[in-house]
Amino acid sequence: MPIKVIKERMFDVVGTLQNQSSAPPTFLLAGIPGLEDRGAWLAVPFCTLYAAAFLGNAVILLVVVTVPGLHRPMYLFLSMLAVAELGMSLCTLPTVMSVFLFDAREIGVGACLAQMFFIHYFSIMDSGVLWAMALDRLVAIYNPLQYGTILTHSRVALVGLGIAVRSVIVMVPLPILLRRLPFCGSSSLAHTFCLHPDLIRLPCADTTLNSHCGLFVVLSTFGLDSLFIFLSYILIVKTVLGIASREGRLRALNTCLSHICAVVVYYVPTIGLSMVHRFGKHASPLLDSLMANVCYLLPPVLNPVIYSIKTKEIRKALGRFFSRKKF
Repeated sequence: MPIKVIKERMFDVVGTLQNQSSAPPTFLLAGIPGLEDRGAWLAVPFCTLYAAAFLGNAVILLVVVTVPGLHRPMYLFLSMLAVAELGMSLCTLPTVMSVFLFDAREIGVGACLAQMFFIHYFSIMDSGVLWAMALDRLVAIYNPLQYGTILTHSRVALVGLGIAVRSVIVMVPLPILLRRLPFCGSSSLAHTFCLHPDLIRLPCADTTLNSHCGLFVVLSTFGLDSLFIFLSYILIVKTVLGIASREGRLRALNTCLSHICAVVVYYVPTIGLSMVHRFGKHASPLLDSLMANVCYLLPPVLNPVIYSIKTKEIRKALGRFFSRKKF
């Protein structure tokens, strides 16, 4: 009789384990450490920031599309930047609001991998557009007479298409490699949305290949883009120093000011978050959470403000656009 009972219990345990392994895993999203019980209050500033991001980028995109005078390479690239930042905000919004407003922290593996893909896709696209904008400024300052013939609308469209295709190609392997791994350990994530460096900590299998692929994506996109931006500005500075008049030099540099601000707003939080993920294993969870939110929410909020304030043509176009909308 005791042997029979032991066998029955063993079969129950095996059946339970099989059910657990066959069931699709779910992950638990995290709020801001130490403020988990104040989600409703945190939702207010986050909703405000998301509203500002959506409104600012939508207005920039609408103005560039509808005002014929802005159908130039610089502003076409700016509209691409607005599309990338709208996409990035749309990707993070659902889980951020579900955590803060409803304390709904569970997310399925499929939804999590999809969110991870699109967050990194639009982030890589953002980086690529910033590099294209640096190239645009280089051509405008280095060879202003040939600016319109070098950066034609068709070439600008090809650059935008290349950035979008590159983002897909480098991102596709990451969710595929993660999907094949078993998730049988901890299911708690460190953020209110799914990121690749966070997800590769969870599988109970070797993730060396995943880690190397993630590093390759970072170096081949953010690394190369930041290098090309840096080299572009070395050539820009060299060209500007060759301009005879002080006013000419200041005028040339002033056309780059908005882009420099956008690069700083984007790359400083991105580099900081990468450092925390790669080397900050013992860093405070609060620091990790704040860095992630700053990295993916601050640029979409600030870039429309930067370009609206610092770019005279955008300011004039916004004034004309809204004056036509008055009843």
